[in-house]
Amino acid sequence: MRIVHIASELAPVAKAGGLGDVIHGLAKQQKQQGHHVEIILPRYDIIQFEAFDTLKVSMRDLWSYENSTQIHNSVWSATIEGVTTHLIEPHHTSYYFNRGKIYGEADDISRFIYFSKTALEFLLKSKKHPDIIHIHDWPTSIVAPLAKEIYKKLGLQVGAIVLTIHNLEHQGKCLAKDLSKIGLRGDDFLTETSMQDPSDPTLINLLKGGIEYSDIVTTVSPRYAEEIKTPLGGGNLYQTIQRHEKKIIGILNGIETEFWNPANDHHLIRNYNPDPHQIRHVIKAKKQSKEILLKKLKLSEPQGPLICCITRLVNQKSPELIKEAILYTLEKKGQFILLGSAPDKEIEKEFLKLKNNPQLESSAFIQLSFDETFAHQIYAASDAIIVPSLYEPCGLTQMISMRYGTVPIVRKTGGLADTVFDIDLSDKPVEQRTGFSFDFPDTKGVHWVLDRVFDCYENDQKKWQTIVQNGFNIDVSWKHSAKEYEKAYYSALRL
Repeated sequence: MRIVHIASELAPVAKAGGLGDVIHGLAKQQKQQGHHVEIILPRYDIIQFEAFDTLKVSMRDLWSYENSTQIHNSVWSATIEGVTTHLIEPHHTSYYFNRGKIYGEADDISRFIYFSKTALEFLLKSKKHPDIIHIHDWPTSIVAPLAKEIYKKLGLQVGAIVLTIHNLEHQGKCLAKDLSKIGLRGDDFLTETSMQDPSDPTLINLLKGGIEYSDIVTTVSPRYAEEIKTPLGGGNLYQTIQRHEKKIIGILNGIETEFWNPANDHHLIRNYNPDPHQIRHVIKAKKQSKEILLKKLKLSEPQGPLICCITRLVNQKSPELIKEAILYTLEKKGQFILLGSAPDKEIEKEFLKLKNNPQLESSAFIQLSFDETFAHQIYAASDAIIVPSLYEPCGLTQMISMRYGTVPIVRKTGGLADTVFDIDLSDKPVEQRTGFSFDFPDTKGVHWVLDRVFDCYENDQKKWQTIVQNGFNIDVSWKHSAKEYEKAYYSALRL
């Protein structure tokens, strides 16, 4: 099968969040399963070019347009772990992808709809006719209506288009004239069954357009697929999702188990094999890792567990509950490490205040800038990780933590509920229970689950080790997920 991913991120070369990890892991696994896979990505100035093999200009004169102006583009091609990747470089007066960042610009709409159009121009002019075009979130959602309204008539043959919703919150709202820039009559799409935003009938909603025009829509976990089919989870797009619910399916993300592997992780001070049959060795190695990290961070020896949180501090992640988890962990004589980034200045201010509280000095460490090596060392050293998200389409940290023998503590929502089953309360077989969970995103919920965590850690180490062993037994690789996407692709092709 010929598969083309058109995306705004790709780990490790251009990553802002989990989307980049998904594109990389899924495409790599699809190639290993025998498919012909290509990725189309903007050529950002921040790309880590050293991660590519054989980077070269493959098309010097790719012409696209914006309004009535022709724009010249170059296309660079390379491979990353065997997957062919094309980087589109617009020679645009606005320097669309030379901004030192992926997102967060005032003209993000213009940047990504131009990229999406030019990606289709590239497919057309290079005479590639994929069986599947796979698009991701709002930045490339416009590909679906463009392909069906314009490029099909120009001769681009596509078997089917699949959209993956990584996060419904971000939708790409814009004016009708923005569509007119790339050859669509914007006003024609201001209808309820097309791209009209349900909250503001004067606006275009790009993600809605992707849902309307794609043949299959996937989400990044089965539970999230069900959640967005409800008025609460679907929000302003609930009616659109309800109208298309038969073509919406949930496929759980995987993680790169070769990269997230404590046995050969070069970031770690002490390596160990994530093997349930070597649990004593794992516990010993984690204890040594914890001692070294605590000494490095100048934290005292804990009486209770070392709990961590590695996250973006945004509303979705429940920063107020993370703060409560820190304070309650310390109250119960445990220790806490937070590695986070806070794009919201008010949230950042709150955590900086917490960081500078002298009462936390010997028992908690807070860093508000991401560090890859530090993240790996935290996973290896910590006893547990807390993920108290308000909602979570999938989540990767809970799966990574299980690979490192770190017990996940999660709120029961989205992909967290699909991957972490409570040791005490789940109806799954005991060998499939992988952590602790709580239902209600409030202080009482956090206290209730941490009380159980502390009790288990301090009074029942045999049970704790069982949770760690169960986590090692869970297959969190991309193998199963890629097979599920393959089924979805064939389903789309049959429509």
